[in-house]
Amino acid sequence: MADFDTLFAAATAARAKAHAPYSRFLVGAALEDEDGRIHAGCNVENAAYPEGWCAETTAIGHLVMAGGRRIVRALVVADRIDHANVPGGRFCTPCGGCRQRLAEFAAGPDVEVYACDPAGASRRFTMAELLPAGFSLET
Repeated sequence: MADFDTLFAAATAARAKAHAPYSRFLVGAALEDEDGRIHAGCNVENAAYPEGWCAETTAIGHLVMAGGRRIVRALVVADRIDHANVPGGRFCTPCGGCRQRLAEFAAGPDVEVYACDPAGASRRFTMAELLPAGFSLET
């Protein structure tokens, strides 16, 4: 299993390649698959907003193209989001659509998903915490 630092480095490197000329909000994601391989991605914006795609979506595409089938751990890096009730802002978690996409490939509800800021501070969630009643083939 890859360590946190390896996932963080991959997501940070992906974030540096983000195409976000409209929002200037750079996001990187790294996914570990069932074989321990790391798949990274960045957000890619489009002038026909919101037709771009998220970093998690790019990373899932890389996972699938490499033959991965299950996510065993995920990490997302983005600036903290300003929030009046949270000094220093709150961590940027995956959007609703990406939560469902991650759940589609997650090895189970206990898959760890880390939301990190660029300095490496993080908060850990489980897939079940992020998407408690998501769609699946089983339900």
